[in-house]
Amino acid sequence: MVWVRSEYAGELAVLSTWVAALLPWNVFYGAVAGGSVLFVRFPLFQIRYAFGLPFVRATSVSSPVSAFLLQSGTSVQVAYGLWLVGAVAYLVAFVISVYYYREEERAESWAVDPVDVLGGLLVASAVLFLVASMLLPERFFGLGLGVGGGIPGVSIPVGAVLQLVLGGVLLRAERVS
Repeated sequence: MVWVRSEYAGELAVLSTWVAALLPWNVFYGAVAGGSVLFVRFPLFQIRYAFGLPFVRATSVSSPVSAFLLQSGTSVQVAYGLWLVGAVAYLVAFVISVYYYREEERAESWAVDPVDVLGGLLVASAVLFLVASMLLPERFFGLGLGVGGGIPGVSIPVGAVLQLVLGGVLLRAERVS
């Protein structure tokens, strides 16, 4: 079953890639050291809100690179490394989508279909984000599947799941030449 008509697949590919930038791949809220913390992780950055925690900035923003370097040598380094690799895959998809938007005729003449390329990159980065979510020490969907016993709270990979769906729709699009 085809979910998108052939003539709209290119537009959907570009729009899906751009929408994925706005979807947090992981949202975590939990209790830590007498306070609470909210992590909102987007493909290319993370925002941390801390409430009631002394000696911690209330809000901080970090990139996948800085977050990975900060976690170097810890039990969550692999999860942050997967986020970094997923962010690179997503960034490549974003750059291709901008090129595709600006130079549609040139992109359509590639040996590979740009819709398939964008769909594959969205799926690849979404899978990396999902695996990273499962490796974080947070309770995945509140089920306690994280490593290290889990931090009290709930971790939901909302954007990663939606990005996986968007990429899957793009890969299922039948293109007519």
